[in-house]
Amino acid sequence: MSRNAEVAALLEEYADLLEARDVEYKPNTYRRAADSIREHPTAIEALASEGQDAVEEIDGVGDAISSKVLEYIATGEIEELEEERARLPVAMGELTSVEGVGPKTVGTLYEELGVEDLADLEKAASGGEIREIKGFGPKTEENILSGLEFARKASERERLGDTRPLADDLLDYLRDHEIVEAAEVAGSIRRWRETSGDVDVLAASDDLEDVVETLTDWERVERVMEAGGNKASVVVDGIRVDLRVVVPEEFGSALQYFTGSKAHNIRFRNRALDRDLKVNEYGVFDISGVDDTSGQRAGERVDGETEEGMYDVLDLAWIPPELREDTGEIDAAAADELPDLIGEGDLRGDLHTHTDWSDGTESIADWITAAEEFGHEYLCISDHATGPGMVGGVGLSDEELLEQAEEIRAAAEDARIEVFAGVEANVDEEGGLSVSEDVLDELDLVVASPHSALDMAPEAATDRLVGTIEHPATDVLGHPTGRMLGRRPGLDPDLEAVAEAAAEHGVALEVNANPSRLDLWGRAVKVGVEAGATIAIDTDAHSVAEFDNVRYGVYTARRGWAEPADVLNAWGPAEVAEFIGR
Repeated sequence: MSRNAEVAALLEEYADLLEARDVEYKPNTYRRAADSIREHPTAIEALASEGQDAVEEIDGVGDAISSKVLEYIATGEIEELEEERARLPVAMGELTSVEGVGPKTVGTLYEELGVEDLADLEKAASGGEIREIKGFGPKTEENILSGLEFARKASERERLGDTRPLADDLLDYLRDHEIVEAAEVAGSIRRWRETSGDVDVLAASDDLEDVVETLTDWERVERVMEAGGNKASVVVDGIRVDLRVVVPEEFGSALQYFTGSKAHNIRFRNRALDRDLKVNEYGVFDISGVDDTSGQRAGERVDGETEEGMYDVLDLAWIPPELREDTGEIDAAAADELPDLIGEGDLRGDLHTHTDWSDGTESIADWITAAEEFGHEYLCISDHATGPGMVGGVGLSDEELLEQAEEIRAAAEDARIEVFAGVEANVDEEGGLSVSEDVLDELDLVVASPHSALDMAPEAATDRLVGTIEHPATDVLGHPTGRMLGRRPGLDPDLEAVAEAAAEHGVALEVNANPSRLDLWGRAVKVGVEAGATIAIDTDAHSVAEFDNVRYGVYTARRGWAEPADVLNAWGPAEVAEFIGR
């Protein structure tokens, strides 16, 4: 991984510290250089190894800045930056994350009130001290207090289950306006990462400012942070939304660029450079024979209207966004060996659901009807068993599980789909199951899931999960790490060892589609697929409305390069029955 972003961040900090002291011109020079270094396709440390002239080939990097870059790569410090930090010892990044607080404000607050970090800022604002500073006043103080709350929230990443529906609603809103020729979500949400910092949306129009105004007029906007030209940042449902509007002929290139990931884009740009082409948010440019290629639009533009064209001009098949993480997708696209990814329409059933027998909200009959209406060919009722991690009487005893199995099978007689009687058994610290062997033998399908003791050492966690997989009754290893996004990290096992054990023992590894879990996640799914393990995509639904969460599981599996043949519940009922030994 290159150190470009690391070096760029230091130059930006230096610029902020200079601006806080009212130094003119220099801050913008350093910020432009930081942008160029961050986006440069060659690792800055590689350029530094070639010498100062190589570093100065980066757009906007002159003698003074290149000297600082070389100094940092060689020593790990920039002496002038350390001097500025000593002069103004503040958490600049923290403080400027508050809306309305720029570097100059930080400098003033430090000189007048000794504010060094967010805690100091909150104390000063809450105590009415800021309003007493010349040029500030009560309104500024009120805005800072409001911005503090949002800055703290913004530092936390939002779950895909919260951001994707918001993004979809915004896309519908924008596409309903004639001035918008196209609109699409970008960034990590388009790649279906489990969390994101904000919502990035791209729109194409010849009326750039009108589209910006359209966003700020949306009734769901709680606050406009900034708006003008072709950009806007607003707050909706407490989540930051960033809109960028481009002309239609640059929509494809902008979409490719702003979708990312950064690592994917660097490899993409390097492939272009090998062909005397330059790619960026404005298009693909032929730079053969061009002496100065530093300008964004240097050379002859040869493509950029569509994203497919961006890839085609580099002799690549179009790469689905969820694969763009620099995990081999560029080489696979070049060799026409991209996977035929699983799709929502490929799933034929759900193997992990909960009724009102445990902590679900609907009856067995209601679940069967809902599964039929959803288009499933089969359904497994897998209520919680009692055991480690179950509190409040949620889990069913052995006797209750047998009684429920009878009711499930009775209801299944009138069903138009296959219905399996199952259980979600709890995994103890040694990997054992919380249901007796006699009862497990009576059930069709066993989902074994960890719910407690999730802070084990990696080696112990690996042994625990491998032990569960080796249990002859286990059919599916449910949410294997037990993580809850934003709440607890879960187990940290050796994924390769778990995947190899699953492949050997014929146990499916679950992608739990609950947006609070998404466990397994993309990289872990890829490890499983490469080991030959079978994947199961389940909703873990506790109400029939949660069937719709299946899309999060599908796209998470796609991030792991999963194809329909890899996914248990993309198989037919007879194949599933054979897999679980029914």
